[in-house]
Amino acid sequence: MRGNVVSSLVCAVGISAIAVACSRHAPEQSVAAAQAAPAKPKLGIRPSGDETIKPDVSRLSGDLQRIYRYIDEHVDDHVERLQKWVRQPSISNSGEGIPESAEMVKGFFEELGCQESRVYDVGITEWGAPGNPVVYAKCDYGAPKTVAIYWQYDTMPITQPDAWIAPPFEARLVEQPPYKKVLIGRGATNSKGPELAYWNALMSIKAVTGTLPVNLVFVAEGDEERMDLGLRKFVKDHPEFFAHVDALIGEGGDQAPSGGAGLGGGSEGCVYIELTTSGRSWGHGPVPSDIHGSYKRSVDSPAWRHMKMLASLVSDDGNTPLVKGFTDGREPLSPQETARLKKEAEKTDLKVAAQNIGVARFIADDAFTMQKMGQYGISFNLDGIWGGNMYAGGAGAILPNKITSKHNIRYVPKMNGLEIVKRIREQLDRNGYSDVELKLIGDVPWSKMSYNTDIARAVNTTYEIFDIPHGAPADYSSILGGYWPAYLFSNNEVGMKVAPVSMPIVIGGAGHGGNAHAANEFYVIEGSGKVYGIAGAEKAAATIIYNFAGKNPQPAAAPAKTN
Repeated sequence: MRGNVVSSLVCAVGISAIAVACSRHAPEQSVAAAQAAPAKPKLGIRPSGDETIKPDVSRLSGDLQRIYRYIDEHVDDHVERLQKWVRQPSISNSGEGIPESAEMVKGFFEELGCQESRVYDVGITEWGAPGNPVVYAKCDYGAPKTVAIYWQYDTMPITQPDAWIAPPFEARLVEQPPYKKVLIGRGATNSKGPELAYWNALMSIKAVTGTLPVNLVFVAEGDEERMDLGLRKFVKDHPEFFAHVDALIGEGGDQAPSGGAGLGGGSEGCVYIELTTSGRSWGHGPVPSDIHGSYKRSVDSPAWRHMKMLASLVSDDGNTPLVKGFTDGREPLSPQETARLKKEAEKTDLKVAAQNIGVARFIADDAFTMQKMGQYGISFNLDGIWGGNMYAGGAGAILPNKITSKHNIRYVPKMNGLEIVKRIREQLDRNGYSDVELKLIGDVPWSKMSYNTDIARAVNTTYEIFDIPHGAPADYSSILGGYWPAYLFSNNEVGMKVAPVSMPIVIGGAGHGGNAHAANEFYVIEGSGKVYGIAGAEKAAATIIYNFAGKNPQPAAAPAKTN
């Protein structure tokens, strides 16, 4: 389905109580009806779950209090909407469901009442690959301030289907202690759950008040898992779309399993390459195709050569790149960042932290070293490798004529991703592997961000209202780990500037999810302890918007809690 057909369907499946939001200006009578007629429960979701914390309603405007009640009354419908979106595959690496997902996202923005909502075909991108569509929307409510909201609608592939406890596109609700209900599905936390929580919050504001306190610009890409190729071209081609934006809210930014939260907005750098060894380029082994494995007795193997080549690029434990000049330009940690990491390390239980991400243990046995590696480290990863007989179990003698490996390389200020690729090429040649082909897939440069901004303060004030432990806002530029295309929008120092787009950025909020890029990806629906569920995530999103708009006047704030 395409265009208006999909948009109409998305609007049609919306709950009747907020269908008024499909028009820009909901009639007052319809708004009153929306508040007076709670939707019939369908899933039995408990808005507060087993949470032991709650927002301080004395610090909320009357509008926000009504919006909170509306969210609680319609949480079943909001979860059903998330289920429908997770059930739509959107795998950027294979292209499965990408056109349909782009149209679905366009429908979301139209349902919110955006005057402009369009799917852009970005064409061929900088490194030769076609980009996936970018969905852009502009929603003018006549407000003094404008907020841009970044989404990715693409997800990772399903690489280990047998490891899932529920089908990855079923969006099943299951119990996962300590949570009575989580949603299992690809994209649940990365990033459909947090994004739809924001959209549900905006729809709830619109249903209760008939408008929004800020103007909105949405940009949703389908290439986040492909190095943001299409978005990079889109921003370069259309910088004017972001000319009057006051701040950008990034995706995600939910709570840790402990309940604490922080601010994000900067980004590490990431460059992605493929390495290929072939009989044709090497001049040894099979050339036109794979051959029978019995010929290995008398024929060289490109696959074994590839293994030796990879081993020459890293230390024996695989943790240190053996590439001359790999770390050129690397900026040392600032005293402020070092102090922050040491403070985080004091509260880190390495065993629990490892369990939270599903690993046996970390490389380092010291919490400070682990934090430093995790947030300001560099890496040369082997993401995947293929060639020859790829069937699990069984047999079948094959001598591959070609083998390819994929690698993501994480780097920090002030390293340069494209220079790193050059250094790898030079090292391969020095090591005697000039025949190995190196293909650049894409590069996402690093980006710093300052959190001494109105949008960051709007998030921190929300944390205070929600009793969420958080650190004091940094008054210096920071990257805080994690890669995403912040460099395209940042008003701070970046590794590469590709367009005249500049704004403060923040990532933060309530709610929780996990297992991104892994089996059994989940998003918490009913919260527990100090972790909010989806209703809390939506309320926090609404509060951030109201705080930034200046529509939620605050009494003197209590001192910020620390993690």
